[in-house]
Amino acid sequence: QVQLVESGGGLVQAGGSLRLSCAASGRAFSRYAMGWFRRAPGKEREFVAANNWSGSNTYYADSVKGRFTISRDNAKNTVYLQMNSLKPEDTAIYYCAACKYAGRLRADEYDYWGQGTQVTVSS
Repeated sequence: QVQLVESGGGLVQAGGSLRLSCAASGRAFSRYAMGWFRRAPGKEREFVAANNWSGSNTYYADSVKGRFTISRDNAKNTVYLQMNSLKPEDTAIYYCAACKYAGRLRADEYDYWGQGTQVTVSS
């Protein structure tokens, strides 16, 4: 079992930045690839970013490429999502998730999920 807890969400103006954190506990964090997903009001959950066990490989949705950066610190059992140049359309609940395999972009491929953190971007 892996327990995930997100933090760092909030209200920010368009063009601003936020850094989300996801703290993991339980089984060896470094064995899992990690991903970030989001769900906007009235929409399906969508992939945002992911990385592999070491963080050396990263994957991004086209909508966030160049603005968001995923990283991880295995010594702290934490994965981060740095979000810059935020837009109102980035408003959503953001979830982190853990997967046994790297490079997975579908939510149904992830095994463990956090409870989510709200990000609201005002125009």
